[in-house]
Amino acid sequence: MIRRTACLIARSSDPFRNQAIEKHLMDTLPEDTAILYLWQNAPTVMLGRAQNPWYECPVDDFRSKGGSIARRLSGGGAMYQDRGCLNFTFILPKTRFDIPRQLSAIGMAVGAFGVQAQASGRNDLSVEGRKFCANAFFKSGSAALHHGTILVSAQLGQMVNALTVEEGKLPAGMKKPFPQVVNLADVGRGVSVSALQESIYWAFSRIFGSAPAMLDEMMMDSRSIDQLAAQFAGRPWVYPATIPYTFTVTERFPWGGVTVQMREEGGVVRDARVYTDAMEAALFSHIEQALVGSPYLISAITKRFQQRLSWITDLRLGQMTSDVCKLICGRLRDLARDAGKA
Repeated sequence: MIRRTACLIARSSDPFRNQAIEKHLMDTLPEDTAILYLWQNAPTVMLGRAQNPWYECPVDDFRSKGGSIARRLSGGGAMYQDRGCLNFTFILPKTRFDIPRQLSAIGMAVGAFGVQAQASGRNDLSVEGRKFCANAFFKSGSAALHHGTILVSAQLGQMVNALTVEEGKLPAGMKKPFPQVVNLADVGRGVSVSALQESIYWAFSRIFGSAPAMLDEMMMDSRSIDQLAAQFAGRPWVYPATIPYTFTVTERFPWGGVTVQMREEGGVVRDARVYTDAMEAALFSHIEQALVGSPYLISAITKRFQQRLSWITDLRLGQMTSDVCKLICGRLRDLARDAGKA
């Protein structure tokens, strides 16, 4: 059970430092403890763990205007953040991780302003059919985190511009659905970032049965924070190396969109990249590893999936793996058919 609770409110609006603090809190989480972390970022496009930044936003234009491109630990889709957003993170032991309970804390907090939150999409919260809160999740070691972005008084016009990719930049067949969004300040009574911070604090207290002790980031290991911030700001983390691919296919499934790219040479898959906004981002690195080294044949790729990913027992992950395998093999079959007509 949770015996202790704590809360930290970030001092900075630097997205990389804020990510570093979040990771440090997770890495050093004491037993039987739940932590509420509240933070705000200067204008940032926050990518999901397995997304390609060039497919999610006009990178050069956004950065030239002072925006930051960051990548979080969790999967899911890209989110625009600015000082009109409140970001929250629940950090707790895996054994106490309960998404509905955690979402209920946010529902309780916004309910104080007359907002009736409803679950929508994959893991969003909406009011009157418009999204105001996006959530994502990550587990590592014995700890887990649930973090999200709440639109309070965000610059929604800037959000549209920041998440609109220049025509012709997306792979053929890739579509980017843009949900209807709303600021809480436009639907609630007296909502502000500071008021919402206080409301989430008390909702967290009620959910876990005690008022959290307040923490100060100045008491944390500054060297560790600086190292993590440099890692999160580094090009290898934000902009992973692309490959000169010879094969690409894109599709959107109920669990998320996916783009598979492979480089074939000498009849063998030499490299592979899988980009997705699926929540289960870690799965796709295993799929990449399964593809590399496989003969560039439908039968061989199918066998690779069966052998290299046989450890997957979760039915949802198994369905996702099967969907990706069928997508790749279907595209290879179409290419072979087209080549035969030439």
